[in-house]
Amino acid sequence: MRKTLISFSVAAALASPILASAQAPAAPASPHTLAGNAGLFSSYRFRGIDQTFGKPAIQGGIDYSHASGLYAGNWNSNVSEGAGFPAANLEMDFYGGWKKSFGDFGLDVGFIYYYYPGSDANLAAGTSFASPHTTKTHTGRVDNKEIYIGGSWKWFSLKYSHATDDYFSLPGTKGSNYLDLSANYDLGNGWGVNGHVGSFKLKGWSAGTDLTNGDYTDWKLGVTKDVNGWIFGAAYIDTDAKGSCNAVNPGFYCFANQLPAGAGAKLKDAGRGIVVLSVSKTF
Repeated sequence: MRKTLISFSVAAALASPILASAQAPAAPASPHTLAGNAGLFSSYRFRGIDQTFGKPAIQGGIDYSHASGLYAGNWNSNVSEGAGFPAANLEMDFYGGWKKSFGDFGLDVGFIYYYYPGSDANLAAGTSFASPHTTKTHTGRVDNKEIYIGGSWKWFSLKYSHATDDYFSLPGTKGSNYLDLSANYDLGNGWGVNGHVGSFKLKGWSAGTDLTNGDYTDWKLGVTKDVNGWIFGAAYIDTDAKGSCNAVNPGFYCFANQLPAGAGAKLKDAGRGIVVLSVSKTF
């Protein structure tokens, strides 16, 4: 009998942790989320404008978000100095804000800083950074600061960005803005389609000849396929930006592959239509 009682007591003791574990409440989910992303693109287009002179781009970043809606992050890409970044070949974006979902609706407000380490506007002798409406020229580092607000409904989103300083260091362009209307739709089985229309207004440069006309509209139509977490994409991107490289009256978005654009420099319409292929992953 004693032996039986001892055996029963031992069995009960061994079972207790299992029962306690089964009844213990699950640990609360962490309010913090950290995610990274990386991708390879056949060309880098920012708001429809070529940033890599038609060459491939390696891009990636990291994002932190909190359950309260607060977020911050960094994103990076190689660029061509001829896109307006003398002596620079890297773009680093730093951003933060607050976003929240309300059923099918979403709200996003924040600030972003575009930084180009090593850039030096002095190397362009000021010519690429002088405004026809101001006597000022920009010297030193090229950068950009914007605030933005966006809203979304199901697969549609609308976002407004406003430059709080000279737009990418172009003198007299504070207040330049960009309106972005986008849509992303899941077709199922890993397939998706996306579209976009954007309108850019460059303050202080929007009147006169093609040389000073910086306003434009851009658009995009693309398709994606998710293969085990790898996103393969193809998109057609185009604009009506003034990018003619006519020697007599070059368009505002006629870019050179180097700055200053001296002898031997190659010229290219940075707003021309192009198909961009990509592969990316979030981890």
